[in-house]
Amino acid sequence: MKAMVLEKLVPSLEEGHYPLKLKDLPIPKPGPKDVLLEVSVCGICRTELDEIEGRCPPRLPIILGHQVIGKVVELGPEVSQLKIGDRVGVGWIYSSCGKCVYCKRGEENLCEDFKGTGCDADGGYAEYMMVKEDFAHPIPETFEDEEAAPLLCAGSIGYRALKLTGMRDEETLGLFGFGASSHIVYQVVRFLFPNSKIFVFTRRKGDKPAFLAQKLGADWVGETGENPPEKLDRAIDTTPSGAVIGEALRVLKGGGRLVINAIRKETPVEKLDYSEHLWLEKEIKSVANITRNDIREFLQIASCIPIKPQVKIFRLEEANEALLALKKGAYEGAGVLKIR
Repeated sequence: MKAMVLEKLVPSLEEGHYPLKLKDLPIPKPGPKDVLLEVSVCGICRTELDEIEGRCPPRLPIILGHQVIGKVVELGPEVSQLKIGDRVGVGWIYSSCGKCVYCKRGEENLCEDFKGTGCDADGGYAEYMMVKEDFAHPIPETFEDEEAAPLLCAGSIGYRALKLTGMRDEETLGLFGFGASSHIVYQVVRFLFPNSKIFVFTRRKGDKPAFLAQKLGADWVGETGENPPEKLDRAIDTTPSGAVIGEALRVLKGGGRLVINAIRKETPVEKLDYSEHLWLEKEIKSVANITRNDIREFLQIASCIPIKPQVKIFRLEEANEALLALKKGAYEGAGVLKIR
């Protein structure tokens, strides 16, 4: 099978110095409870940049990719829930122990034996991929493969972040960054909280994310660091910049909550002033990984809305270029690799 393989980390992904190499590898053989997927598409995610550049070091060598849509083509001997031909998706959670206190109370995202798809186990930047049947998710018929891929991470983890904000209808939400995750969260908020306002903060005035936010109908679009028309009740930060945390807290109301939806930040968190940033019972909460229930719950909500992700299609062989484009903010919405 063809796969884009990461064999060594680089300090920074740059044009012409690409770390992913196209390889011919053996097709994996399923274990007792595994299924083999023929991969159709795989979304690209900023976490892959964190892996490549060493902020979230993966096992090496590794096949990246954790927003995978594929068809079941082979079953392990003990598989009972899936059958040949089923269309399923795989998200960031590849496995958890199922036995620890976190797993037993439904917080498998915090399991110390949590394994990330495309980080601790081979992912979907390949023609075939193997996964345990319990961690493969049926995909609603509502979605084409290209539309479904971003829902498995950008959408699902965005949905988890939204739940963690504690948002209620008629509140004002600030979205810092407006890429793959936030443009999906935007649609969920409009559905769940129709009387709320959404303010969008992007890196630069008039950039592609800002244009997309305006096109979707955000109540206000500005540059991070600007003062919005009113302060925020809730905020979600999906950016790679540590400086954004202080800016988000600065424009948060008393009693408000900021949720940081990022595994790593590319730049350090700047010094926070207690009076300006944290006083008045403001809160900061991080998002750590995801649970299977998050993914399945979100897929059902997404099919009811229905969510319509904006996607930019790349070929498997263009994975390096696609990740560089993501890093530069060179397209709107979510990037997706077309494998077949």
